[in-house]
Amino acid sequence: MPEPTVATLAASYYESYSVVGLLALIGVLFVAVAFGTGRLLRPVVPTPEKLMTYECGVDPVGEGWAHTQVRYYVYAFLYVIFAVDSIFLFPWATIFAAPGYGATTLVEMFIFLGFLAVGLLYAWKKGVLTWT
Repeated sequence: MPEPTVATLAASYYESYSVVGLLALIGVLFVAVAFGTGRLLRPVVPTPEKLMTYECGVDPVGEGWAHTQVRYYVYAFLYVIFAVDSIFLFPWATIFAAPGYGATTLVEMFIFLGFLAVGLLYAWKKGVLTWT
């Protein structure tokens, strides 16, 4: 078998990227055709009711500025933290059962749970977890 030259290596290199570029182009064309077809086929009947701003189907009343309690965002943030924690626990339980991964996986998960415990302790000390 002859030794590959720089030209043949470069050609195979660019050939593999040309496949990726072609797939990207096909993806962009697919999205553009889908949006264009939707724009051509949809009915356009603007009415004052359709152009009015609304929130959850309720007609807007008053000014656009409203007071929102920051604590609701903190509760949402805490929920996201513990939802992410549960997402990590399921793969950990699967890997923990595999031979050869037990001790390492156990230490990593306790480090992860330690970080979450510190975050929960911080939230508790700041009084975030009390509903007022």
